[in-house]
Amino acid sequence: MFPLDDRTVERLAAVIVDIGGPYERKGYQLEQLLARAGWANPPEYDGSTRVPWLAEQLIERKENRAEIERLLCRLCDPLEYDDGQVSADEFREAVNAKLAAERLVVSVVGGRPTIGELSADGKSEVFSAPEDLDHRLRALISDSHTVDVLLNRVSESVLCQQIGAHTMAIIGIGSFVEGLLGSLLTERDEEIRKHGFVGRGDRKIKPDRAGLELMLDVAHEKEWIQLDAKDFMQTVRQYRNFVHPRAELAKQPKFDHDSVTLCWAPVRALLNDLEEHVKPI
Repeated sequence: MFPLDDRTVERLAAVIVDIGGPYERKGYQLEQLLARAGWANPPEYDGSTRVPWLAEQLIERKENRAEIERLLCRLCDPLEYDDGQVSADEFREAVNAKLAAERLVVSVVGGRPTIGELSADGKSEVFSAPEDLDHRLRALISDSHTVDVLLNRVSESVLCQQIGAHTMAIIGIGSFVEGLLGSLLTERDEEIRKHGFVGRGDRKIKPDRAGLELMLDVAHEKEWIQLDAKDFMQTVRQYRNFVHPRAELAKQPKFDHDSVTLCWAPVRALLNDLEEHVKPI
């Protein structure tokens, strides 16, 4: 589990640099990879031996789980490679071989690489709420009260998950994402803040009346989140509609613990995208 052991970090650094291999990365390419992973103040390569240099950078930031996760996910993202999925899958297999001892795994869920934990038997992935959310949200949203409310939504969703209130946990997860995107879009976009969102048929929608589907569309249009992340969140958005008992009676979803863990996966992917593409405060 995080933080990763230093020996695991050294093995991962060797995989990333791939000395003598088909994907060998030069010093400037390592800089670019860290920047594309959304690292704050990514280090400049100093000309030293690449694998020890990269391992040193990872060890220095090993307490920053969000940045380490984003790097590992970027390493396994088809967008990183000219041949797309083929190279991404090769790196994911190599990375997972090094992460197995830490009981972690990079999985592809909804087309997006996402970090999960291995179950006790090591045969399946388990996803949980994103870690270090207090720090991560305050880097994106300036209003401290809003962040407090969002953190409380996550805490209550986790509590519901733990006691078996699975439907309420999923509703809470959806409301957290809606609050996150709504706050981020109104803080960062003056046009939205002053005049609201533009819906279908150019209809103006007040910020406090905009739905999650519209917010996901706008975040994608701004290139804050990838198409896969937007589509990945649609299931959570639909599940959130079970806040209305009529919808639950009609669909009878019968959510369980696994349903909740699967809903955390798109949240983690969406947050990673936001941290990669939205300038921190």
